[in-house]
Amino acid sequence: MEKYRPGENVPESGEYTAYSDGGRNGGKTHLEKGEKFPPTQHDGAYYVREK
Repeated sequence: MEKYRPGENVPESGEYTAYSDGGRNGGKTHLEKGEKFPPTQHDGAYYVREK
């Protein structure tokens, strides 16, 4: 499972789920390739692409 950080470029269009550094689900969002991952409310948060 590849993790993406806020501010990185989105590698592929699709649904992404945000997680806190402790693994708590922060919700899903649809992002388009080339956009930047949006900021999150928690330090250490990351995004994972839904398959």
